[in-house]
Amino acid sequence: MAAGAIEWFEEAMEYMLDGGWEAADSIKLGLTSSTPAAADAVPAFVSGGTTNYTEVTPATGNYTAGGEVLDTWTNMVTEVNAIVTIDDTGPSVSWLQNASNPTNARWGIIYNSTDTAQRALAYIDLGAVIDMTAGDLTITWNASGIATITKAP
Repeated sequence: MAAGAIEWFEEAMEYMLDGGWEAADSIKLGLTSSTPAAADAVPAFVSGGTTNYTEVTPATGNYTAGGEVLDTWTNMVTEVNAIVTIDDTGPSVSWLQNASNPTNARWGIIYNSTDTAQRALAYIDLGAVIDMTAGDLTITWNASGIATITKAP
């Protein structure tokens, strides 16, 4: 995977299509040092799944436990002209440099924080271990959205 690439968990794709989440569910982006894989069984952020990803150590800096809220599921999913887009309603997620930030962020995990299992949707390759005490970490989404689903011709 290249730095900045987003990979969807196989199980999450099925769960989304089965209607596994409610419109008001909160979707977050958390940071982990664990290495995820698309085929991981019941992927979850921190706990609740079969494969749980260890969160970077939240400290007194700018990274709070659980990560950043992207939006509610209903606001993130739109459909126009038979194209479904999953997107954050903000242009990016940023954590400013702080001497008390985590020093071991390697992957971003997009997950449902309302779901008691904290099921993970996708993961983002940060390219290398990021020391957030040495600089800012900003994840900027593609202008076309985090993901799109189109109808086959």
